[in-house]
Amino acid sequence: MTAAALPLGPRGQAGMATSSMTASRRRTCAVRLIDRRTGEAHRINGSPFVLFTKTPEAAAAELLAKRDAAVWEARIEPISSETQRFGGCH
Repeated sequence: MTAAALPLGPRGQAGMATSSMTASRRRTCAVRLIDRRTGEAHRINGSPFVLFTKTPEAAAAELLAKRDAAVWEARIEPISSETQRFGGCH
């Protein structure tokens, strides 16, 4: 499987892909570290690593610090308020 080329982040930072979310809205987001070579999420002890935060840009920057941007990407996905209210996906 080959990974497709992904866009640069909102400030042109290599390795960051974000979905649309305004800075004024501080919703909880899921931040995942993705291996560009495989398109798969980084795993710790076999489980995909997901960081939940209200400051996704800072979390992504910290995850990507000292990592090769050609290999790693941080994906930020807002979590819907419906998911938060009902405690999970259906």
